[in-house]
Amino acid sequence: MAINSRILLLSIVVLFAMFSFSHGLENSSFRIKAVNLGGWLVTEGWIKPSLFDGIPNKDLLDGTGVQFKSVTIGKYLCAETGGGTIIVANRTAASGWETFSLWRINETTFQLRVFNKQFVGLCTNGNVVAVSTTPGKSETFVIVRKSDDLNRVRIKAPNGFFLQAKTEELVTADFAGTSEWGDNDPSVFVLSTAGGLQGEFQVTNGYGPQRAPQIMKNHWNTFIVKDDFKFLSSNGLNAVRIPVGWWIASDPTPPKPYVGGSLQALDDAFKWAQKYGVKIIIDLHAAPGSQNGWEHSSSRDGSQEWGKTDDNIQQTVAVIEFLTARYAKSPSLYAVELINEPLAPGASLESLNKYYKAGYEAVRKHSNAYVVMSNRLGSSDPRELFPLANGLMRSVIDVHYYNLFSDMFNTMTVQQNIDYIYTNRTEQLNHVTTSNGPLVLIGEWVAEWKVNGATKEEYQKFAKAQLDVYGRATFGWAYWTLKNVNNHWSLEWMIKNGYIKL
Repeated sequence: MAINSRILLLSIVVLFAMFSFSHGLENSSFRIKAVNLGGWLVTEGWIKPSLFDGIPNKDLLDGTGVQFKSVTIGKYLCAETGGGTIIVANRTAASGWETFSLWRINETTFQLRVFNKQFVGLCTNGNVVAVSTTPGKSETFVIVRKSDDLNRVRIKAPNGFFLQAKTEELVTADFAGTSEWGDNDPSVFVLSTAGGLQGEFQVTNGYGPQRAPQIMKNHWNTFIVKDDFKFLSSNGLNAVRIPVGWWIASDPTPPKPYVGGSLQALDDAFKWAQKYGVKIIIDLHAAPGSQNGWEHSSSRDGSQEWGKTDDNIQQTVAVIEFLTARYAKSPSLYAVELINEPLAPGASLESLNKYYKAGYEAVRKHSNAYVVMSNRLGSSDPRELFPLANGLMRSVIDVHYYNLFSDMFNTMTVQQNIDYIYTNRTEQLNHVTTSNGPLVLIGEWVAEWKVNGATKEEYQKFAKAQLDVYGRATFGWAYWTLKNVNNHWSLEWMIKNGYIKL
């Protein structure tokens, strides 16, 4: 009888352990102390600007806003009503309707997208309009720059003639272009640029299909290497969060302009992680169509199209399933983050919940890894994912905490920033931490702020405050990022120079 009781008790203990494991409660003292490998498999130009140095006409990349001022009329070209009708030349100042977003075909050939997302095109009578939502030959133009003044341009239409502003209301493509670029030439415009993106789409399309494969391979092979994982492991870090793009699932022949090779780099990361005992969070940082319109989601022109169709969501689920299946047997796979920083309201809660549920199920087909769900940026409710996540075992909510990107931080002093961490961030973290709810990951933070001229000691105190508070996150935290030309954004630099101690 005693033996049977012991067997029964042992069975209960085992079952409890299995139940706890399934809900992510095992090793409750274990916390992820990670760093993001940003700028590696998903390009962000601000992290490594030199990656773009060799691109011809690199000021005219996909998504750059361009404005054209007629030298004869002295006014800007404009998509009347933002698109859907003619192009005019009657605006004294340039804003949204006067800004054309570039779709780059090659270093001199472009399509011009207007405010309402139609493309500048050519009518059969030679008039210039913006009516087509799908660009073709009639919407493809060549920008010809004056050799000794690159801001002075002509725009060559697909009929072989140049655009000219004949009057404020009449822009046509019927000029042969044989004049001397003078101020009396209606085919000459002064080019100015506004904004721009430096993401994966821009770098690969900028270099083009002949050069991009080697440029990107060199980047992947040198930016993050095996010794980086040794460095992490020996400096108190136990995990990495690796941003990847949706095109990785089509390697080695992803859709243009993306190039193959990033999957091999991710394979290498898993080998290095296993060697040095480092866990990996795979983070889908760039989803098809872009979930936030920013360069780090590989938006082509700032548009946010992700989640608008079922096909788009299913394509994203397929990427998650591909990645999970590929690495399910690796002891280093710790979590899969379904998408990074979806932006509200463009990414609706309805579409996000639909995707998260399907993405979670895709992971569970192959792995018991944690499933991380990123909160929407711009949402006022940090608990909006709880109704879904509460019902999913081993689920994690990802929040990002930066003392940046808001005017409220512009005038804060050193002490006010530190107080904000200890007071406000603690409150925010407590609000999303519940006893029976999902675990919490602070997936991005950095020891950088808006304080000018701060001393090393002040940076150390700021970093320590964040480590003190973010160390309470039930899943852990991940610094943004390991390497960066901006020193305080580089955890490697911060550790080597004594700004952060783990």
